[in-house]
Amino acid sequence: MKKKQRIKKNEEFQKVFKHGKSFANRQFVVYVMPAVGREEFRIGLSVGKKIGNAVTRNRIKRYIRQTFLELKDELRQDRDYVIIARHPAAGFDFHETKKSLQHVLRIARVLKKK
Repeated sequence: MKKKQRIKKNEEFQKVFKHGKSFANRQFVVYVMPAVGREEFRIGLSVGKKIGNAVTRNRIKRYIRQTFLELKDELRQDRDYVIIARHPAAGFDFHETKKSLQHVLRIARVLKKK
């Protein structure tokens, strides 16, 4: 992901939490907020220490980033996304992670129809 596509600062996370809408399934919570005046989406990732060790947390983050790269043409571009991983995501491989994220993004109605 490019630097301008990432949400890193705490204030930016808090803004999405406060003004965005949340959608969830068992593995992920996704906050979606309209981003005025920006053409590209941004994502922020949150994987807590309760989910696993550093290797597990980093693997989950890699899977989420790769999923967003593969879905970038189908996603609404004028949005900010914050993804929070829940404990069941720790046992998932890439394909299960992608399927679960697609499910929650469809619930949020930010994926374009094929």
